[in-house]
Amino acid sequence: MATELSPQALAGDEIDRAVHGTAAISRELGAPPERVWAAFADLEARDRWFRMPGSTGHELDFRPGGGETASGVSDVAGTTEQLEWSSRIFDVVERRRLVFAYRFAINGLTRYVSLVTVEMEPAGEGTRLDYTEQYTVTAFTDADGSQDAAHLDGSLLFLMNRLEAAL
Repeated sequence: MATELSPQALAGDEIDRAVHGTAAISRELGAPPERVWAAFADLEARDRWFRMPGSTGHELDFRPGGGETASGVSDVAGTTEQLEWSSRIFDVVERRRLVFAYRFAINGLTRYVSLVTVEMEPAGEGTRLDYTEQYTVTAFTDADGSQDAAHLDGSLLFLMNRLEAAL
């Protein structure tokens, strides 16, 4: 996974600009492409590995022009936060490629916006999965956005571990 921060972020200057980066991960999964694809395309299968903390809703319309919404409530360190995730699907090549963009918000404030490409190909009895996320951090937890970028990298690893376990 590679994270690139803007020159302003690296210099520690006050930022009024978004922080951009890329997070990517590749995995050899022990399940055939049809099962891996279903883990993205089928709501019941997707719920096994992708869900918000304190889930309050999850919908999926898996087609170009469709999308996904997920919401939840988090109570980290005694602070209640409303979590919202919404996506729009742009490209679907069954069992091969999925391209979507998503927005993640906390208490109505957009924190991240990302473009995601998921590519799959048969690999022996399993599937090679390449997941690339090009993100923009729009609201920062810390002064330079580096904590948010690190959180996105860590979240991707956590998400891929959950996917692998669900298969």
